[in-house]
Amino acid sequence: MASSGWIERLGSLIGVRPAELKLAFRVTIAGALAYAVTKLFDLPQGYWAVITAVVVMQASVGGSLKAAVERFSGTLAGAVYGGLVAGFVPHTSPLSLGLAIVVALFPLALLAAVKPAFRVAPITSLIMLLPPTGQAIGPIASAFDRVLEITLGNIVGVLVSLFVLPARAHTLMAEAAAKVVSLNADLFSIFIEELTDGPKGRSALQTLHPQIRSALKKAEAAAEEATRERKSRLTEAPDPEPLIRTLYRVRHDLVMIGRAASGPLPPLIRERLSPSLNALHEATRRLLLDLAQALHNRRTPQGAAAFEEALNAFTFEAEALRSPSLMRELPGKAFGQVVALGFALEQFRQDLGDLLLRTGDLALDRTAHPDER
Repeated sequence: MASSGWIERLGSLIGVRPAELKLAFRVTIAGALAYAVTKLFDLPQGYWAVITAVVVMQASVGGSLKAAVERFSGTLAGAVYGGLVAGFVPHTSPLSLGLAIVVALFPLALLAAVKPAFRVAPITSLIMLLPPTGQAIGPIASAFDRVLEITLGNIVGVLVSLFVLPARAHTLMAEAAAKVVSLNADLFSIFIEELTDGPKGRSALQTLHPQIRSALKKAEAAAEEATRERKSRLTEAPDPEPLIRTLYRVRHDLVMIGRAASGPLPPLIRERLSPSLNALHEATRRLLLDLAQALHNRRTPQGAAAFEEALNAFTFEAEALRSPSLMRELPGKAFGQVVALGFALEQFRQDLGDLLLRTGDLALDRTAHPDER
C-alpha cells in the first residue's frame, strides 16, 4: 500500500518498527474518532466509548474482532445483571451496599473464571452500583447507556482496524514464523558444529531455545487471529493451522537432531563425515534463511535442490560406514549416533518440504491480494 512507505520512513527516523508505529496511529485515530462520535450523539458517559475503542484496537484485524466481541459480551452481561441488582437489591446504607456488591460480583466473577471472555463483566456490574451517574438516571437507563457506549466504541475500533493502515493477522503470523525459521537456522548450525568440533555452543542454546518458544507462541497467537478473520469473511487467505503444525514438527525434528548431536563424533567417523556434514550445514542454513525471508516477504521460496543433494551425499557417506572393517574398530554407540542422526535428518527433510509448500501457499495468497498487510 502507498501509505506503508511513509510509515516505514517515519518509523526509521524515530527508531520505531513500522508495525508498532501503525498500531499507534490506529489507536490514536480510534480514540479521537470515538470521542467525536460521542459528542455528535451527546452521550452522557461517552468516555466509555473512547476507552473501549482504544482497548479494542489490537495488532491485527482478527485481534480487534476478538477484543470487541469479548468487550461487548462482558459489558452486556455485567450491565444487565448489575442493573438488575441495582434495581432490586437495596443499597442505600454501607451494609446493604456491601451485600449488593457481593451479590453483583460473585456470579459474574465465577462466569469470568470459567469463560475469560467475560472478564469485564464483574467490573461493569460494579460500575452499575457505585457511580453516582448510574444512581441519578436509574439502573435500567444506566445499563442501556453503558451497553450503547461500549457498542459504539467496539464499532469504531473495528472499523478503524479495518480501514486505517490495516494489519492482517496472516501477515503477522508469517513474520513470526519467519523469526522461528531464522532461529532454527542458528540452532542447526550449533548442532552440526557440536558434531564436528565438540560442544562449544551449548551456552548459546540457553538463550536460543526460549527465543524459539517465544516466536512460536507469537505465531500461534497470530494464527488464532487469522482464523478469526477467515471465519468473519475478512480474508480469503489459506488456513493458518497447517503452517503452525509444520513449524512445530520442524521444531521436534531439530530436537531429535540435537539429541544425536549431544556429543562429537569419534575421530575416525568425523574424518569421514565432516566434508558432507559441512556441505549439509551450509545448504540447510541457506535454505532456512531463504525460507525465513520468503515468509517475511510472503514470496515463493527457492527450491530445496541444494539441500536435497547435500543430504543425499551425507546419507551415502553414512551408509558407507557400515563396512565390516570400520564396524570392528568402532563401538556400537558411535554407529547408533550416526543412525539416529540420519533418521532425524530424514524426518527433517520431509517437514522442510511441507514448510516449503506452506510458504508457497502464503505467497500465492499475497499475489492474489497484494494489499493485505
